[in-house]
Amino acid sequence: MKQSMGRRASLGALAGLAAAPLIASGAQAKAKAAPMPPVTIYHLEGRRSERLVWLMEELGLPYDLKFKRGDLMGSMALIREFSPVVPMAPTVKYGDQVLVESGAIIELILNRHAPGSLQPAVDSRDYPDHLMWMHYAEGSLAARLFSDYRAWTAQPPKQRSRLVDSEAVVQFAENFLAQHPWFGGAAFSGADIMMMFPLNAATGLNLVDEAQFPHVAAWKTKIEARPAYQRMLAKARPDGMIGGLPRLPQHAPSGPREAPRAPG
Repeated sequence: MKQSMGRRASLGALAGLAAAPLIASGAQAKAKAAPMPPVTIYHLEGRRSERLVWLMEELGLPYDLKFKRGDLMGSMALIREFSPVVPMAPTVKYGDQVLVESGAIIELILNRHAPGSLQPAVDSRDYPDHLMWMHYAEGSLAARLFSDYRAWTAQPPKQRSRLVDSEAVVQFAENFLAQHPWFGGAAFSGADIMMMFPLNAATGLNLVDEAQFPHVAAWKTKIEARPAYQRMLAKARPDGMIGGLPRLPQHAPSGPREAPRAPG
């Protein structure tokens, strides 16, 4: 009798574990948005802080925007005054907390104040892709692009790197968009907000040949038509791009590259 009861208890525990993801998913879908504390975005025109202005416009959430129009040094002075240890854009005052890192701030706002918006359900097929692109935007894409930009400014490249280079990290995004309408998969998500800045830099700074990436170009056209994106530009970049980095005179030749040499 005790053995039978133990077996039933074990089966019940296994059933509970199997159902846990579904229960969590349902709880996430029904989660209520927490009240939004006062949010102030310290901003530099044309920089990553645009992501947060765009996010808040997409969600219709309140925020204050601090910058000096047409004056990058003046805007940076405001940031230094508020957060002197790591002055960077974006810096966000969230209630009484000081936050940096645009990707983390986007995830915080979506998870806490807009559950079910601008990200796929955690148990959906699209969620892993969404989460990967949220982090790829800075961890792999922007890091590689700006590393190449610094190197190629000092010495223009004559051949493609044998390692992962700017063309490769943009090609990875191009391949995904050939199969999906958005970086969130089936629907626009926070991952698309994250990816716009580095993909604009890739083509705008001449790190890659824009003509090679038609799916990225088509995706950008869809992004630029979004009303929230247009509202962001009007508020966060009222005079267009200011103080942008100069375009590279040339990037690495496109196409195949040499295989890495075998060690020894």
